[in-house]
Amino acid sequence: MKLRCKITGFASVLGVALSAALTFTPAYAQSHGARQAPGSRAFAGGMTSPTYSPPEKPAGHYERVVVHGASLVGNLEGDSPDRQVSVYLPPSYAKAPERRYPVLYLLHGFTDSDDLCFGLKSPRPHFVNVQRAADGAYAHGVREMIIVMPNAFTKYAGSMYSNSIVTGDWEAFVTRDLVQYIDSHYRTLATPASRGLAGHSMGGYGTLRIAMKYPGIYSSIYAQSPCCLNANINPNPALMARVGEVQTDAQVAAADFGTKAMLASAAAWSPDPTNPPRFFDLPVRDGKPVPDVIAEWAANAPLAMVNQSIPNLKTYKAIAFDAGDKDVGIAATIRSLDKTLNGYGIPHQFTIYQGNHIDHVHRRLESEVLPFFSKHLKF
Repeated sequence: MKLRCKITGFASVLGVALSAALTFTPAYAQSHGARQAPGSRAFAGGMTSPTYSPPEKPAGHYERVVVHGASLVGNLEGDSPDRQVSVYLPPSYAKAPERRYPVLYLLHGFTDSDDLCFGLKSPRPHFVNVQRAADGAYAHGVREMIIVMPNAFTKYAGSMYSNSIVTGDWEAFVTRDLVQYIDSHYRTLATPASRGLAGHSMGGYGTLRIAMKYPGIYSSIYAQSPCCLNANINPNPALMARVGEVQTDAQVAAADFGTKAMLASAAAWSPDPTNPPRFFDLPVRDGKPVPDVIAEWAANAPLAMVNQSIPNLKTYKAIAFDAGDKDVGIAATIRSLDKTLNGYGIPHQFTIYQGNHIDHVHRRLESEVLPFFSKHLKF
């Protein structure tokens, strides 16, 4: 059954720098002068969110492992193919040695990482903590599962979960290298019916992209505030000129969010092994649009891919996506996705809630996402 919620308003968000990458730099409607609530803090663009630390006494067992990505070997960014991966084992895992569990693969967002989402890195609490959300969900009756999150933070702050000679083949890493490792090292139910894929922002984009292209790996998917869904064919020459000036690692590190977003997008979607030292092309050259590169970027937009992906999407048992009403660009694109799926008669769950790009991610992971997989995965 498809659930629909009324869209009550729009505002811009962190993810707009990616979802409208060709046209403008990030804009944020969250008031910079808004009073910060107790237990919350300001994030990029003035957005505020409650923050969450790992539980003092986790119900499950956390471990961090290294997974070799054969699919990432030789990437031209120079990122390590050996990726850190966070794994949260369910409370009964050690007590029930004969029991096997379904697996939920979580994909984090741009500039984020698994160590931030699991509370290992940040000196302050983050806007989501996976262990705390899982423990809260288990306490309310959600069935136990193994939760896995790979670290997709790359040279340009995010892999886009795409396939490029510059970034490496992150599609194959997520669908093959990572799944094979988890199935061979943990007591999983190693079938598509028992695998779920979910993610936030860039991770939501990765969830939809991978689901459209690789059926038969996961049975259920959930995209939280997925960025980058729409194809935009109007590049911003001033922005791209600024991006073109970034050449060194030091310049990359000092770049603002929007510039890094463009660099990551180019590395993922318009690779060019004949164009050192960055080995990618930008959609504007010498102040003029480059149609072939614009077409490459547009071809990687899920709203451009969806009509060709309908047979694959029909294979999924359950599909869901959501966004906050203040997440203007993303709310608009998931409404378009909802309309398209309705046209093809594909059941799905679609929700617009009151919030920005990050302030409900933790609560919805606990109260919506994990219960969704508890309902739809095979145990």
